Amino acid sequence: MAAKPKIRLMLVDDHEVVRLGLRALFSQTGRVEVVAEAGTVADAIERAAKHRPDLVLMDLRLPDGTGLDACRDILSANPGTRVLFLTSHSDEEAVTSTILAGAAGYLLKEIGSKALINAIETVYGGESILDPKVTRAVLNRMSLLATGVVARRANDEKLSPQERRILGLVVEGKTNKEIAKALALSDKTVKNYLSNAFQKLNVRRRSQAAALFERDKMAPG
Repeated sequence: MAAKPKIRLMLVDDHEVVRLGLRALFSQTGRVEVVAEAGTVADAIERAAKHRPDLVLMDLRLPDGTGLDACRDILSANPGTRVLFLTSHSDEEAVTSTILAGAAGYLLKEIGSKALINAIETVYGGESILDPKVTRAVLNRMSLLATGVVARRANDEKLSPQERRILGLVVEGKTNKEIAKALALSDKTVKNYLSNAFQKLNVRRRSQAAALFERDKMAPG
C-alpha cells in the first residue's frame, strides 16, 4: 500500500519559539513537512507564493498587520491552499472575520498536539473545523449581526441581481479578486458593487453584509 503524501505546510507566527515547537512536533509525525516559515504578513505572502504549501498554519496577530490580510492575499494567489488559524484569541468577531476571509479553520493554541495533527489532516482533506470553545459564540454572533441589521431594513432598497451574486460569493469567503475573476469584472467594479450593497443594507462591515444576506436567503418566503 502506497504511503500517503506528506502535507506541505507553512508556519506563520511572529514568535520563533512557537515555530520551533511546532516544527519539532510535525517532524515526529512523518506526515507533515514544514516547507516554509514566516513571522510577518509580508513574509507570509511572499513565501506562500514561492513554496505554494498545501496548508498554512496562521497566527491572527502579526507585527505588520493581521493574519486576515495574509489569508486573503494567499488564497487570492493560490486558491488551492488551505489556511488554518492557530491563535490565542477567541473573540467572536475575529473568528467570524477569518471565516469570511476564506479560512478553513480556527483553533486555539491551548489545543493538544494530537488534536492539532487531526485538525490539520481534516482541513487538508477538504473539510473545515472550528475549535469547540468558539463554535457556539460564532454562531450566536452571526445571528446577532443579522438580527440587528434586519431591524433597520424596513425602507432599504432591494439589492440588484449582480449585487446578490457578489454577496453570495462573499458568503463563500471569496476575495474581491476571486469574485472579479468569477464574474468577469474588474476589482474596482466589484468594490463599487459591494459599496452600493453596504449602503442599501445599512452596514459598514463585510461580515455584517454577509451575515444579513445569508440570513435573508435562508428565511421562508
